[in-house]
Amino acid sequence: MVRYLFVGVIVAVTAGVAHAQDFGLLDGRFVAALPDLRERPAAAEVIRRADAGLEREPGPLPVVHTEGTLPGTGIREESTKAREDLPIMLNLALAYRMTGQRPYLQSAERFMTAWTDVYKISLNPIDETHFDQVIMACDLVCSEMTAAARDKIRRFTRAMAEGYLDAMDKPRDKPETNWQSHRVKLAVMAAFQSGDKKLIARARDAYDRQIAANINADGTVFDFHERDALHYVTYDLDPLMMAALSAKAHGQDWFERKSAAGSSLPGALDWLTPYALGEKTHQEFVRSKIVFDAQRAAAGQAEYQPHPWDRANGVQTFALAAQLSPRYAPVFKTVATETRKPLAPWLALFVASR
Repeated sequence: MVRYLFVGVIVAVTAGVAHAQDFGLLDGRFVAALPDLRERPAAAEVIRRADAGLEREPGPLPVVHTEGTLPGTGIREESTKAREDLPIMLNLALAYRMTGQRPYLQSAERFMTAWTDVYKISLNPIDETHFDQVIMACDLVCSEMTAAARDKIRRFTRAMAEGYLDAMDKPRDKPETNWQSHRVKLAVMAAFQSGDKKLIARARDAYDRQIAANINADGTVFDFHERDALHYVTYDLDPLMMAALSAKAHGQDWFERKSAAGSSLPGALDWLTPYALGEKTHQEFVRSKIVFDAQRAAAGQAEYQPHPWDRANGVQTFALAAQLSPRYAPVFKTVATETRKPLAPWLALFVASR
């Protein structure tokens, strides 16, 4: 049995609950800053993508499934195509908040209600990890929608929070893997959007359990030992930091919380830092214990074949880290400058708003 005793300040969910009912991660400060960020390159990219979305019809599926599949098998390609709608929702919502132009709002509502009408939540967090963009889009524009649309979308995100929290309360093989990190992200963001104190408390407990189970006291994560890949280090840490960032937006510091064994997100980031800075290198997937990694490599998926880890893949990780603690800002700046890899537009705007 894993034992955990978390240390750190727990900020009570009190007067902020009324505000918590309105957003999962993207807060009023971000919304207020967006009109002044319109000249940023990331804003231009958002508008470009949103304009393309105005001309596109939503293509929701009842289920999407890519996890554990190889190219050309199952519904992988159809799912990948359908999920292109999710960033469109977020870009439309961002464009509306930057410009005030109602066609963006109307199209965001059209996409979001099309999906909530058709999609059946599967509780597969790898298939559904990109639904964090639905939550963030709702943060931005649900308050501007018709009451019927707003209620429908919020029922959907609440069902996602409840479903993932219930799933995490049940036994599962290897609950310490990246699967659980992505479950935690979706549950935390959706719980905060609901404003329900009990859901938020359950989400915090799920976060705490994953910090204890996934991160070791030396800063390594479970998946690194299983997959021998820094790809899976960032794939673990990014969703956990999204969860911590959601908590921070509501006045709660989860980032510094430690397990009884001393593991924490900062500890994992400190372990990753020399790789991100190029001081250490790593050959990816050479000693992976997972058969599916070998199958993906044999199928020609180059990212799963042995290769040196590209530290550009740490840019988003340390951008998120820098929003949680200024100590990681120099790492983010160095990696971003030296690799020149751009952030996702929403994250670039979020960084600029702080």
